[in-house]
Amino acid sequence: MLLVVGRIGRAHGVHGEATIEIRTDLPEERFYEGAVLMTDPASAGPLTITQVRDKNGIMLLAFKEVQDRNAIEKLRDTLLLADVDLAEEDQFEDEFHVQQLIDCQVFDQSAVLLGTLSDVFNLPGQDVLAIQTDKGEVLVPFIRDFVPTVDIKNKRIVVTPPNGLFDLVDSDNSSAHRSEVEADHE
Repeated sequence: MLLVVGRIGRAHGVHGEATIEIRTDLPEERFYEGAVLMTDPASAGPLTITQVRDKNGIMLLAFKEVQDRNAIEKLRDTLLLADVDLAEEDQFEDEFHVQQLIDCQVFDQSAVLLGTLSDVFNLPGQDVLAIQTDKGEVLVPFIRDFVPTVDIKNKRIVVTPPNGLFDLVDSDNSSAHRSEVEADHE
């Protein structure tokens, strides 16, 4: 399965190095000299890594197919994909790849369908699930207290969100309530 493992950021220097936004817990297994990564959009790749280095905590990559700063700037925001065999990966019970979670149906503990998982945001404090509902997008912290069950095989997630998070707001205070909820998730 192709998994997103990074995103190309700004160019660094004049020789075609790029800053990389890492989107994997195993960067040393995904980014190494000689690794070939697919891209999204596909027309930008595949890209072969020729150099990996760290500069003040920022990963820098150089690619065989990219020789200068202008060429790397054209690849900015391109997603880097690695072919991963999920069956062979040693995953702990509560570890998941984002691609496994996307499109899972999300239910409350009473088995009421709330929506579909549309994205996972990797924030500094914790991951946050973006759930698309009939009313719009709802963000739920991806912690065991709020997400007690993830069933990848059946594409089903059970959440116990804070009270009122999924409720319709139909009073004059609706915009104030939305602002409070959004502020809680920033």
